[in-house]
Amino acid sequence: MSRAPVVILACGNPSRGDDALGPWLLERLQNWLLAAGLDERFELIVDFQWQIEHALDLAGRRLALFIDAAQGTPAPFVFSRLDAADARIPSSHALPPAALLAVLARLGNQAAPPAFVLAVRGDKFELGDGLSTGARRHAEQAFELLTELCLAPWPAAWRPLCSPSVAPVE
Repeated sequence: MSRAPVVILACGNPSRGDDALGPWLLERLQNWLLAAGLDERFELIVDFQWQIEHALDLAGRRLALFIDAAQGTPAPFVFSRLDAADARIPSSHALPPAALLAVLARLGNQAAPPAFVLAVRGDKFELGDGLSTGARRHAEQAFELLTELCLAPWPAAWRPLCSPSVAPVE
């Protein structure tokens, strides 16, 4: 069985307010992809945080997208291209997306796929909170971008959509 050419990884904790943005968007995207008949082109993966094992989910892909909530990100979101970058592995084993790209290259001597990150602005991350009104607004705008990306899943189509003058989000 072959892998879908595009992998979309979202992380977040649904019990921590706006940290649920990644999983919430991925669930909504899954329903949209099914209705549009595009689901076989994409593999969607959700977790509380990105682990070193997620580097293997990038292998053999044409394109990768990481989705996460972010504090302090310009509203409604930042969409940027991502390059591999080594990072020290923290004791929790969580890694930023750029480090996952670097891990893949070290594991199998294969280049990581072109990758992008969608960091959606969140403001409230307290345990037990739901999505804030502002985060829902930001998520709606991010979802519009996600559907546009899924209709043209190629790096050349995604690059012009990147947020201007913003450093890549890790």
